[in-house]
Amino acid sequence: MKSPVPKLARCAIYTRKSTEHNLDLAFNSLDAQREACEAYIKSQAHEGWRLIPQHYDDGAFSGASLDRPALQNLLAEIRAAKIDIVVVYKVDRLTRSLSDFAKLVELFDQYAVSFVSVTQSFNTTSSMGRLTLNVLLSFAQFEREVIGERVRDKIAASKKKGIWVGGPIPLGYRSIHKKIVIVPEEAETVRMIFQRYLDLGSIGAMVQDLDRNDIRTKRRVLASGRVRGGCRFGVGALGYMLKNRFFIGKIAYHGEVYRGEHEPILDRALFDVVQTKLASKAIDRQLQLKGSSAILMGRIFDDRGNRMTPSHSN
Repeated sequence: MKSPVPKLARCAIYTRKSTEHNLDLAFNSLDAQREACEAYIKSQAHEGWRLIPQHYDDGAFSGASLDRPALQNLLAEIRAAKIDIVVVYKVDRLTRSLSDFAKLVELFDQYAVSFVSVTQSFNTTSSMGRLTLNVLLSFAQFEREVIGERVRDKIAASKKKGIWVGGPIPLGYRSIHKKIVIVPEEAETVRMIFQRYLDLGSIGAMVQDLDRNDIRTKRRVLASGRVRGGCRFGVGALGYMLKNRFFIGKIAYHGEVYRGEHEPILDRALFDVVQTKLASKAIDRQLQLKGSSAILMGRIFDDRGNRMTPSHSN
């Protein structure tokens, strides 16, 4: 008597790596995860498991969120009833968040999809497997939170020592070998902007003046190749720039100001005069707003960032 033919189970492998480190290698972490998962699926061939050719690989994506392109493609295929089993190397490759894991399990149940971790031998089709997975995810989430605390502590310690730890670099500077150095041409532009503000006495007028002289924000090329900046100054961006202590060699962090390793572009006297003028303008503006019967005055801007003024007629 012939044994019954097992039902075909379509298996999808999901792999993830949190950082870009070593992703350019010929055989990286994603490849190692996939190789282990493929071997496991082959060992279950007698159960009808078959690997689908589509790859679901998220390189340089954190497990703290579900907003990952390959994972979203995987979930779309599940909703289209094209997958029966999701195979991962470890549970935390899928997610490190307990709440996100609960959402995924609910989706898997809705479409009768099983979830398998190769190195931990868990399957969500059993109640014991679900319990163990929830316990594992609790520890994974705890690990992620501890890592986050360590990173924040490291950033705080670096800031106190005046070390630049990343982020957008202001106009007038650039990073060379993770050190901030002055760009002479841009530094002259920064000094001109601060001096010009004292002459005009208005951020709105300053924005128009910069626009007329074709002076743009700092242009940045991201690691992805996308370009940011290089556009006209807005009122908010210019106001932030005029208050930025980075230009006098300082680093601000959580309300505290520390001496930075980088060289200042501005004299402290010029910076202080600009701050005094900005503060006086802010007081005048608040008095004007409080004395006006127009409750939306100072709160509405046009498409070019200019503050709109109320008017009326009879």
